[in-house]
Amino acid sequence: MASIVASIWEGITYRGREGHWAWLLHRVSGLGILLFLALHIVDIYLIGVGKEIFEAFLFFYHSAPFKVLVMGLLFGVYYHAFNGVRIILVDFWPERFSNWKTQRLMFRVVIVLTLLAFIPSAIATVAPLFNLHMPWWNH
Repeated sequence: MASIVASIWEGITYRGREGHWAWLLHRVSGLGILLFLALHIVDIYLIGVGKEIFEAFLFFYHSAPFKVLVMGLLFGVYYHAFNGVRIILVDFWPERFSNWKTQRLMFRVVIVLTLLAFIPSAIATVAPLFNLHMPWWNH
């Protein structure tokens, strides 16, 4: 068991630089988005099974633990989108964006943009749990 954990840790911390973390976060965020899509497909399927089951499942959506998962999904969607633009720039203009200094800067810009988009969304997601009224967020 210890060798498995050591192997996983070695894979996660392969080089530990920006390129590695960008790759790892892109894969994890993509898997998170895929899992949410699968859950959403199950949710839509439950409409046909019965109204009671569907509404019970909707109750799960409004629970506090699920709100934490939604915040993770939001972070994943924002990161995946911004990092996807970074990847497109590198793929189409490698002569301009391929050197390691530009890669490091672009990764940091992706993180800043992700956090700037994520923080207001996360606050709006958990605000109903604390009965906070957000005048800028009408739902």
